[in-house]
This record gives sequence, structure tokens and C-alpha cells, in this order.
Amino acid sequence: MNSSMIGKIEKAHRYAREPERISFESFKASFQGGHDSYTVELTDAGWNCSCHTFEAHLVGSTCAHVMAMQQILGGMLPDRARYDEQATEALVG
Repeated sequence: MNSSMIGKIEKAHRYAREPERISFESFKASFQGGHDSYTVELTDAGWNCSCHTFEAHLVGSTCAHVMAMQQILGGMLPDRARYDEQATEALVG
């Protein structure tokens, strides 16, 4: 392996230890739920999930799949898309 490639690999490892360098602005993912597979998206308009709970707004404008993605991605999300624990607790009451 040449020294140029070794340097790139070392840099990649350093970046991987610094997730705060990454900010997801939009993405689309398949989420395997307990009963089915759902599509979870983050767009300029916000979060979207193909599950019934999200589409029916049964828990505000979120669902377990979106909340899980927010927790997994944490600081890699823009502020507008991050998990809001206080808002979630207010829904639960």
C-alpha cells in the first residue's frame, strides 16, 4: 500500500472518531420495525415516516422510527431535526 493511501485511511479513521464533523441535511432510509419495513426520510420540510402512527399523527408529528433515528444520529442532525426530549415528554404527559 502506498503512503498516499495510508494517509487517507488514517484521516478516515480520525474523521470517524469525530462525528460532529457530519451534518445530515436530508436522507432516506429503510427501517425494519416490529411488524413491517418503513421508509423514514428527512427532507427540507422535516421528518416523514410511512408507518400508520406517523401518517395518522397519533403521537404529534413523530413516531418510534423517527425518534429512534433522531437518537441514533444525534449531533449529526441539524438542530431543527434533532430529538426534542422535552416535547416528547409533554406528549406523554
